[in-house]
Amino acid sequence: MNPEAAETVALQALAYVVGDAAARERFLALSGTDPAHLRTQAGNAAFLAGVLDFVLADEALLVAFCAAAEIAPDAPQHARACLPGAIPAD
Repeated sequence: MNPEAAETVALQALAYVVGDAAARERFLALSGTDPAHLRTQAGNAAFLAGVLDFVLADEALLVAFCAAAEIAPDAPQHARACLPGAIPAD
């Protein structure tokens, strides 16, 4: 996966999180951000990496997001590996 495709997956994840009230509130609480900040950071690859970290940390959220986005369950992990702060694979 290339960085552009990774950012697309992350933007889809952000849209999903924002659209799910429970996930949105949990993300806002854990990240310490607010709704206005979400809009300004949508183009920031490091922020999008954090969105994927959030989704990947909750299996139920991950599965629901992948189903809604009609993507493979491993797509978010592959996307995360292409964004800033990824831990290199061995």
